Amino acid sequence: MKKTFSSIRGIGALCALLILLSYSSCSTTKKSAESKGWISLFNGKDTKDWIVKIFHHEVGDNYGNTFRVEDGMIKVRYDQYDKFNNRYGHLYYKQPYSHYHLVIEYRFADEWRKDAPSYTQLNSGVMFHSQDPRTMPKEQDWPISVEMQFLAGLGDGKPRPTGNMCSPGTDVIFQGKKDPRHCIESSSKTYGKDEWVRAELIVLGDSLITHIINGEVVLQYSQPQIGGGVANGFDPKIKVDGKLLKEGYIALQSEGQPIDFRKVELLNLENLKPKSALYQKYFAPPAEMK
Repeated sequence: MKKTFSSIRGIGALCALLILLSYSSCSTTKKSAESKGWISLFNGKDTKDWIVKIFHHEVGDNYGNTFRVEDGMIKVRYDQYDKFNNRYGHLYYKQPYSHYHLVIEYRFADEWRKDAPSYTQLNSGVMFHSQDPRTMPKEQDWPISVEMQFLAGLGDGKPRPTGNMCSPGTDVIFQGKKDPRHCIESSSKTYGKDEWVRAELIVLGDSLITHIINGEVVLQYSQPQIGGGVANGFDPKIKVDGKLLKEGYIALQSEGQPIDFRKVELLNLENLKPKSALYQKYFAPPAEMK
């Protein structure tokens, strides 16, 4: 697995993360010194710091008031749609990030649109390392990005893990090799429709990516890069297959299933001082490996 990382820093990060995540995940609710660097991407009042892009529509057209703020939450709804018409949508934070720890709390709500594709039932996610939405043509369906996919159980007793990885227009290295699958399942348990779930991403540029669900590490992979299929209608100049993704935009997804987001918080890891406790936590290898 070590050979797949793009830098020694990534190798050290893996070791540090395994130690860090074995006992806890970072909590933005604790009033500690470490919490001071966290920022709320969602201000609880509006989406003025976000950019909408919906398939079949120009950037900035929030068709049908798809993304709205009510009750202190970002809500994805379709009650103003005449028909779904594959209007896959994404709400992008205004600036890109490279190295960070992201926390999102979500729950599925209301009824799935039955004229949406069947796989979208109780299905949503957060895209990261995404292309700038302003580089997407009107008829591009999915952004070239990596997705942390959110799912809930369908009530049939079958497992349906959340926190999976999906790759529209991208590839990743998983278990030492480039994985051809569009989606890779996590090891999480299955959650119900109305349960609040805490999803965390630790993204270290083009090195290690870690998915965490309710405090448990459920998936790790590395070297996110442009490639693969699924995304359609893109500008060919944007899709440079094999290009490592070191940074990109973060976007909340809309694909036919209503969902609520009550927390979107981020700890930027790019400017940490090497001797700081946070740097040691995320990047430094354990003492026996120095």
